[in-house]
Amino acid sequence: MAGDLDQFTVMRAYKRWAPVYDLVFGALFDQGRQAAVAAADRVGGRILEVGIGTGISLQRYSARNRIVGIDLSPEMLRKARRRVAELSLSNVEQLTVMDAEHLSFPDASFDAVVASHVISTVPHPPAALDECARMLRPGGELILINRVGAERGSRRIAEHLLQPIVRRLGWRTEFPWEHFAGWIAHRPDLRLVERRPVPPFGHFALLRFVKSAPPENPSRL
Repeated sequence: MAGDLDQFTVMRAYKRWAPVYDLVFGALFDQGRQAAVAAADRVGGRILEVGIGTGISLQRYSARNRIVGIDLSPEMLRKARRRVAELSLSNVEQLTVMDAEHLSFPDASFDAVVASHVISTVPHPPAALDECARMLRPGGELILINRVGAERGSRRIAEHLLQPIVRRLGWRTEFPWEHFAGWIAHRPDLRLVERRPVPPFGHFALLRFVKSAPPENPSRL
């Protein structure tokens, strides 16, 4: 999986997508974005959205929460900044070009981390997931909207055949649940609390992980 996407391919793809992203994917992924924002708003506080893109979700967050957004694409972020200015979104603290696999914020900086349609588009998904988890305060939530590929059957074959084509578009068709299962198996600090399908096509899911508090230091007992 690590070699099928690289940062240059992703940046080039989303530079091309930036002018038309909202038109092509706005309505298509709207229900998933709404579900992710609603989950983050229930947590509240300071929220990081990884892969904020054109900022299409920003106006949906409650004004009582503080939002930070990052994206690898400067072209996508320019549209997000214009959106913040045009809509006077004063709760948006920061929009920054940043790599999801190498976040520069200190540990435990956020109450919730949202990544909508992002994890299957980065070169090394486990690295991005680890960085998202590092951002969370104890009790915080990692909230994902992501493609979950087929494990078998005709859909699995189609996803395999399409992968060389969609790679140039900046994402993966092949992303079965085993990638998440393998990652969470090595994260005792995280617990999956929700997995449910979201549109379109039944190929995507809302995933929520809660971060536990670190164990107490026995020397302090």
